[in-house]
Amino acid sequence: MADENDPIQAEESTAVAVQAPEAEMPPGEEGPDTDKKKLKQTVLITDVGPCRKHIKVTVEREDIDELFSEKYKELVSDSQVPGFRPGKAPKQIVVRKFKKDVSEQVRGQVLLASLEQLADDFDVAPLSPPDINPNKLDIPDKGPFIYEFEVEVRPQFELPNYRGLKLKRPVHTYSDDEVAEEEKRILSRYGSLAPKPEGNAQIGDFLTVDMTTRLGDTLIGTSKEITIRVDDTIAFKDGVAKGLAEKVAGANANDTRVVDIVMTDAAAQEGLKGKTVQATLEIKEVKTLRMPELDEEFLESKFGVRTTDQLRERVRVMLERRLEYQQRNSAREQVLELITASADWDLPRDLLLRQARKSFARRVMEMQEAGLSEEEIRARSRMLEQDVVKSTQASLKEHFVLQKIAEVEKIEVNDDDVNDEIERLADQSGESARRVRAKMEKDDLLETLAAQLMERLALNLILESAEYEDMPLIPEGGMATVDQQAIEGELNDPTKAPDEEPKAEQSSE
Repeated sequence: MADENDPIQAEESTAVAVQAPEAEMPPGEEGPDTDKKKLKQTVLITDVGPCRKHIKVTVEREDIDELFSEKYKELVSDSQVPGFRPGKAPKQIVVRKFKKDVSEQVRGQVLLASLEQLADDFDVAPLSPPDINPNKLDIPDKGPFIYEFEVEVRPQFELPNYRGLKLKRPVHTYSDDEVAEEEKRILSRYGSLAPKPEGNAQIGDFLTVDMTTRLGDTLIGTSKEITIRVDDTIAFKDGVAKGLAEKVAGANANDTRVVDIVMTDAAAQEGLKGKTVQATLEIKEVKTLRMPELDEEFLESKFGVRTTDQLRERVRVMLERRLEYQQRNSAREQVLELITASADWDLPRDLLLRQARKSFARRVMEMQEAGLSEEEIRARSRMLEQDVVKSTQASLKEHFVLQKIAEVEKIEVNDDDVNDEIERLADQSGESARRVRAKMEKDDLLETLAAQLMERLALNLILESAEYEDMPLIPEGGMATVDQQAIEGELNDPTKAPDEEPKAEQSSE
């Protein structure tokens, strides 16, 4: 918990000036950092909005002059100045010749030491690096060195009691028919399509369609010969169509159906984000799926099993893991609602956009942990993209709450925990741990993985003490993806931070 006397906890629109205390050691004792002299600096911290601080630091001249003297003393001894023997040039000439270089060195040294000391003395808890450009700072010839910056910080809130919460838990026992249906869904990615002359499209069939998309009377998209799997929800690259299976049920070749697509924040046109557009599907052909032959070679190469019974058992385990994921998701939502019911802390839009990518990465890791297929993860991710600000806000509030609980309970994640999780993810994906780590390092996700692990441990602590009331699981319905856009143009990256360059991505024709 933060110290009640911490100046960071000042009320909104207040400023606190604090002289950093000198470190004191008992006589005759020496600490590990005794040789590291603390700067004499004053810190002024001001609230400038939700989750944002303005920090002004004043470093006293005495420390700056001492550093300059040390640098010039070294130069006088070592420098070679034309017309003088090595180490014999007058100090004033050395100062004039090397002033710019020495000033840059001192500036860097003072700034680094000052920021480290600031982090040690105050619990600022930044969410992103401070907006400091060292090249625009100068050490004055006289007087203190003053620099200031703004930084995004975690919101401040009090945790209510989070033990013994009363939660509702969705439960379900999967029947043999449900397991067989899921097995069919999994095997469908290895099957082949065959014409279904009698038509009568049903869930699990495929439609070849020409699609035109309109907003009112305005044509905004056309696509030819695209293949759509009949399912409850269809996630396009830039939109989500719910209830598609009901709309196309019983359809035949040459029929026309109209479905609504809610555009996500990935939509190419800014003004269409969140809008509902109408897609007209001209059905060219209805196809059915021919399942692959389940011989031993196929089962071993694709699923690591030898018999259909073993495959069926693996599918049942996958469904149970998905149920656990749904139970945890339900619990998380209830916990967040209960714990933040009295919390009046809004997150600024700019902060949400900056944190969107990390938030999405945590969600994807959770889905991978639950054993969801790549297609289902892709579909669920596109669902989150329907309103990136809203989904990121929910994810971030949950993150801050669980992070604070982890601090209170002294929950920590070390390198061994991260390595174990990478090994587990590698086992699930069939890749080597080295390759998984390399990819995460490239995408800058190791810190995100550690945060996700800490959140999991904090949530486990809450759930272990909770009281549960079982309730029937509400089926979610199937989800399928289409690698096709509903409207024309270059896709947006909805998780792109405001100051990032947009990623080049070709639109699908």
